[in-house]
Amino acid sequence: MRRCMMMIGCLLLLVSCKSTPEKHSAVRSVKVDTVKVFGQAGSNLFPGKVMPASDLNLAFRVSGPIEKVYAKVGAYVRKGQVLAQIDPRDFELQLAATEAEYNSIKSEVDRIMGLHEKGSVTPNDYDKARFGYQQISAKLNAHRNALADTKLLAPCDGYIQKHLFEAGETVGAGIPVISMVAAGSAEVEVHIPSGDYIRRDQFESYYCTADIYPGKTFPLELIGITPKANASQLYTMRFRLAKVDGEQPGPGMSVMVTIRYRNDQAETLSIPLSALVQNDNQTSVWVYDPENSTVNAREVTLSEILTDGRAVVSSGLKAGELVLSAGVHSVKEGQKVSLLAVKSETNVGGML
Repeated sequence: MRRCMMMIGCLLLLVSCKSTPEKHSAVRSVKVDTVKVFGQAGSNLFPGKVMPASDLNLAFRVSGPIEKVYAKVGAYVRKGQVLAQIDPRDFELQLAATEAEYNSIKSEVDRIMGLHEKGSVTPNDYDKARFGYQQISAKLNAHRNALADTKLLAPCDGYIQKHLFEAGETVGAGIPVISMVAAGSAEVEVHIPSGDYIRRDQFESYYCTADIYPGKTFPLELIGITPKANASQLYTMRFRLAKVDGEQPGPGMSVMVTIRYRNDQAETLSIPLSALVQNDNQTSVWVYDPENSTVNAREVTLSEILTDGRAVVSSGLKAGELVLSAGVHSVKEGQKVSLLAVKSETNVGGML
């Protein structure tokens, strides 16, 4: 009897020792990571150059020797101001001859018109007179325009940049004679890489600075971005310098352009790729509750997989939450877990 009681006691002791580790094994050790904002609001800096609002090369519409160039280099000119003059002698003679011919034909046409009203002229003669009058009228207008085109007029307000020909030289029609810069808001041109180009929807605001104006910033208005990269795989952006009081960078100056990005926090959260769990075509993560030390599954929407081992999700999480990044396949809904100690330089071996 005594031996039997001892055997039962040993059996109970063995069962007790065996059940103890099973109870402790229910608390899994896991690793967590913080849900971070991906692509936080920031800015990038690019070198740029101030360009004139419009760089114009002006030419005569007729050919001939230049009689005089009135506008001096660097001078400010108004729209319609005479900048240069071609010798009008031949054009004046041409116009005088055409006017004499016009007067002669017009007198004959007036006579035929009077006879036509009396029925003394055939329809054929009437049509010849009418068409002849239209032809000489067009010729007269063309020669008047040619004489007027011997003067080169400023198409807008601006500054004379360069003389390409001087008085005494003969130029052909359409050959640039004077270069000028149109007055108005200057433009800034920069070149951005493809990494910034694909984020153009996140561009929020722009400004530039110039060394010649220390401590000052100049707001910019986006004009456009070329959709095609150049030979260096850069995309060209053009801005308009907003009007501000006081001086601002002029054409030819070098500036630094700052592009600020919008922070779309709700759409740009990142987590470790190892935190994702795929079940039945649904992507989810285990969210750690620090108050109860438990985990709960939550469905997320995967937007992008990054090259640094992280993934971007567009819904299901909030910045600052904790998700399991290790041990995701060994836990259950609502299960209590313990966190693995984080190794650091002062915690060698993760003992603390």
